[in-house]
Amino acid sequence: MTSLTLALSKGRILEDSLPLLEKLGLAPAGDIDRLLRVPSQDPNVHLVIIRPADVPTYVEHGAADLGIVGKDVLMEHGGDALYEPLDLGIAQCRLSIAAVKGSPFAQPGPLAARKRIRVATKYPEITRRHFAARGEQVEIIKLYGSMELAPLVGLADLIVDLVATGNTLKANGLVETEIICQVSACMVVNKASMKMKHAALRDLLTRMQSLGA
Repeated sequence: MTSLTLALSKGRILEDSLPLLEKLGLAPAGDIDRLLRVPSQDPNVHLVIIRPADVPTYVEHGAADLGIVGKDVLMEHGGDALYEPLDLGIAQCRLSIAAVKGSPFAQPGPLAARKRIRVATKYPEITRRHFAARGEQVEIIKLYGSMELAPLVGLADLIVDLVATGNTLKANGLVETEIICQVSACMVVNKASMKMKHAALRDLLTRMQSLGA
């Protein structure tokens, strides 16, 4: 039988993926809290559990045949080297612009008439493309976490970050000013694997679709 390696994103996507994997008979058969490479209930499928930002790289270079990753990560990475056959509809949220409530930057609309804007985000490419499409140049400050703090201490005027409920923004006195895009987890597939392991991959993707993914 053809062996497959499935890359899973740590964190919320992994948690939301587990019920789907269980239905497919691919639930982890090992300790996912300690192991990075875990057998699944199917002896022909192994799971690798890695940082979300690394999933497209592992799949693109063939270290994994397929992976589950957030659309935000895929957009930031660039998905031209991967097949994206399926939106799984899990881990839903949105990528939004936010500012301190009551500040001049909390008003939606073009930034052209304002000073050069500083935007804190872990998505510099998405942010740059979004503002450039409107003819607006912004100074991008790359951060890896605690995004809401940046405008509170004067590091940035705006942030671009994932929003699920909006409770964290509200708790820190921020408001959404614009939604860039809706985000959910999707399946990505290595192009060479799709050719060499077509039958096994197509069977797995078909079973996922039948479950409403």
